[in-house]
Amino acid sequence: MSQRELPDYELIETQSALDAFYEENKDVEWFCFDTEFIGERRFTTLLCLIQVATEHGLYLIDTIKLQNNIDPFLKIIEDERVLKITHAGENDYRLLNILFGTIPKNTFDAQIAGGFVGYKYPVAFRKLVEGEAGVRLKKGFAVTDWERRPMSPKQIDYALDDVIFLKELHDKLTAKGRENGRVDWIFDECKLMERPEYYYQQPHKEALNSNLIRNVRFKEQVFLVRLFAWRNSEAERKNYSRDMILQKKLIAPITKAMGAGPAALAGNRRIPERIANRFADNFFRMYEAPATEEEREILKHIPEENEEDLEENIMTEMLHLIIHKKSLQADMSVNLVMPRRIIRDMKQDPEFFEPILENTWRKEFLGEKVIEWLKNRSRLEMSFEGGNFTIEMVEK
Repeated sequence: MSQRELPDYELIETQSALDAFYEENKDVEWFCFDTEFIGERRFTTLLCLIQVATEHGLYLIDTIKLQNNIDPFLKIIEDERVLKITHAGENDYRLLNILFGTIPKNTFDAQIAGGFVGYKYPVAFRKLVEGEAGVRLKKGFAVTDWERRPMSPKQIDYALDDVIFLKELHDKLTAKGRENGRVDWIFDECKLMERPEYYYQQPHKEALNSNLIRNVRFKEQVFLVRLFAWRNSEAERKNYSRDMILQKKLIAPITKAMGAGPAALAGNRRIPERIANRFADNFFRMYEAPATEEEREILKHIPEENEEDLEENIMTEMLHLIIHKKSLQADMSVNLVMPRRIIRDMKQDPEFFEPILENTWRKEFLGEKVIEWLKNRSRLEMSFEGGNFTIEMVEK
C-alpha cells in the first residue's frame, strides 16, 4: 500500500517563524492543538512537538529546535479571546503548566464533550473521529521516538491527524450538546482546567500517601519524608527518572533498617550492595538529624487511616450505582459525572464531600436529594420490606 500524500503544513523551527505564526494566528476564533512528548527515564518530560490547526492552516512547532522558547504559542493558550480545542487536553495543559507555568483560558475538550453526548469517558481519539467524522485513523505511532530529527513522513502524518479533525469534533459535539441541553455543562467542565488550583500538586504527596508512613515511628516518618525529597531533588538535578536514582521498592527496607545504623543496610539482602556502599552514611545522617518545624508540619498531613466501615462502604457503593443508573438513562458517562477517585475518597474519609458535586452542572444533574444523600451518607439507612427498597435519613 502506498504512503498517502501528506497535507500541506508549515514546519516552524526558528524564532522568526514562530513570531510570524503568532502574528498570523493571534486573532483567530479557534485554535486546535496537541503535543508530543517523551517522559521515560527523565525527571522533566521533554516536549518534542506541538501540532496546531487554525483557519489559516496546519503547523508543526519543533520545540526541540526552538529549545522550548515558545512564548508566542503560550500567549495564544492564555488568550481568553481564542477558543482552544483539544482531546485529552489535561495532559497537554499539565505539561505546559509544569514547564512554563501556563494557565489556559477558553478551553474545549473533545474527550470531555464526548462524555456528555453518549460516549464513555474517557473516550479514545480514534473512536471519536470514527464516530463523528466517519474516518478510521491508523494505529502505530502513539509510542515513537519524537526526539528523533528529522521526523519521518509517517510520524508527521500521525502528528497532523491529531489536530486535523479537532474542529469538526468541536462542531459536531457542541451541536449534540445543544440538542440535549448540555452544551453549557460541557464548557463548565472544561473551565476546571482554567483554574490555577487544578494544577497544584502537594510537594510531599508521594511520602504522605505511602502505606509505610502510617506504620512506622515518628523518627522513621521524618526520614521517609527526607528520603523521598532527596530522591526527588537528585532526579531533578540529573534529569533522571526517580527510579533511576532509587527504586521505589527499596524505600521501605531502607527506612526499616535505619534504626540499626549504616551497617544494617549492608547486611540487608533486599538492599543492593552498591546502594548500601554509596549512600549508607548519607542516609544515616538524614535519619539522625532532628526534625524541623517544617517537617513536623508536613507530617500533620498524613491521611488518617480510618477503620473500614462496611455498612458505610455499601451505602457509598449504592449511591454510586444510583448515579450510574441515572447516567445511563441520560446517556451520560458515569465516570464523568462521578469519577472513581471521589468514591475512593468518600470511603477513606466518612466526612469527605467533593465540592464540584455541588458547585457545577453536577448539582443540576444529580438533583438536591442525591446531593443531600452524598453529603450525609453516614446518616443514611437502607431497608428492604415487602420487596421494596428504601433509603432514608436518620438522626444519629
